[in-house]
Amino acid sequence: MTPRGAPARAALLCAALLLAACSKAPSLAPLAPDAVIVAFGDSLTFGTGAAEGESYPAQLGRMIGRRIVDASVPGEVSAAGLERLPAVLDEYQPQLLLLCEGGNDFLRQIGKRQAADHVRAMVRLAKTRGIDVLLIGTPQPGLTVTPPEFYAEIAKEFRIPYEGKVIGRILRDEALKSDPIHPNAAGYRLMAGSVAALLKKSGALGR
Repeated sequence: MTPRGAPARAALLCAALLLAACSKAPSLAPLAPDAVIVAFGDSLTFGTGAAEGESYPAQLGRMIGRRIVDASVPGEVSAAGLERLPAVLDEYQPQLLLLCEGGNDFLRQIGKRQAADHVRAMVRLAKTRGIDVLLIGTPQPGLTVTPPEFYAEIAKEFRIPYEGKVIGRILRDEALKSDPIHPNAAGYRLMAGSVAALLKKSGALGR
């Protein structure tokens, strides 16, 4: 082996380490047993279409054994959510924010750009207060029932865990929804399970 091989090997090692760091999944701080979690959103968080106690936050709380505050307002658009969020964070001072906003912007054709700006501002607000965020993407109306790309872009920008598939999966299955835009209890259970799995993957819960 020639001496000139050493710099090349070092360069390859640095490149490999950089690639590994970049590909590492976003992580969350482990949740203490008494940690407060806030689920913030609209009717998809409130549990419209299911009985009381069957919303995704309620079912998730039972799954993971943690207190989850349901801070949702059915029909809320993202601009109103952004205005409301500081007071919610002040009141509960959560360790983790589960954020699911934007669907009503799409239904009212307010525009994806405004929704993106508001969701980004909500994530930034929580992060500047030292609060972890898990982002849940809401599908826009259409044949594919998939969230706009801005959700994934925001998650990548802030290095936060992102669940972008479960709501679309639910709304494509008649057996999992109560009406065209809301899950039923089984749908919310699937949503809760997907969030629980992502919390475990990201390190918030024990593996």
